[in-house]
Amino acid sequence: MVTKNGELHKRSIGTPQGGVISPLLSNIYLHLTFDSWMKMKYPCVHFERYADDIVIHCRSMKQLEMIKGKLEVRFTQCKLALSVEKTKVVYCKDNNRKESWETIASAFDFLGYTFRPRIVRGKDKEFFVSFCPAISNKAAKNIRHTIKKVWKLKSRISMELKDLAVAFNPAIQGWINYYSRFHGSALYSGVIDYLNTTLMKWAMQKFKNLRRRPARAGVWLKQIQIQDPDLFAHWRFSMTGKDRLIRAV
Repeated sequence: MVTKNGELHKRSIGTPQGGVISPLLSNIYLHLTFDSWMKMKYPCVHFERYADDIVIHCRSMKQLEMIKGKLEVRFTQCKLALSVEKTKVVYCKDNNRKESWETIASAFDFLGYTFRPRIVRGKDKEFFVSFCPAISNKAAKNIRHTIKKVWKLKSRISMELKDLAVAFNPAIQGWINYYSRFHGSALYSGVIDYLNTTLMKWAMQKFKNLRRRPARAGVWLKQIQIQDPDLFAHWRFSMTGKDRLIRAV
């Protein structure tokens, strides 16, 4: 039942918004409507789907238009519709794909990653442009918001540094496990540098001799990182990745 103008009306379509069972029902329905249908009809066309977010890989504009048309028909038959605002055609232009599609978006976000052309170094140590993922600006912003507004380190000056590590390492390690798989330097610049700066500000709040002295706080924190690189999960990541230490600014 749903309410409308204070009255109860029997539900005739869809699942309850925010309902516990809604994601499960939607996932089952899309598995039958899309996943199984694509594997049966177009087994050579690769795709990824998470909930109602889908990425389909096409080899040409002709194949793309064909798949899009067939998919619209299939969704209509199953009482679904493609989102006009969210559905995009993206040409993954890089050193191996050199056509010019000026009217097509050159990047897209999927599952917390932004896919776009990036300069990378190959096994032969030569640099080239590859269309690849890295943590999205939105995901990095959400993590920084969590660090600032949820963790509130400035209000935790009664805790010791090791207590902070115990409390927050599970979340930090989870971010590293997920977002460092591709282009880990973006995670460093977007999140880990910010986390180190936040720890420096915590130290300046906690210790009188470090107050209003960010350079000294940076040196203090760097020395602890060198002595105990396993204390924080992101310190382990930095030491094993690019041997990047905390900046003493």
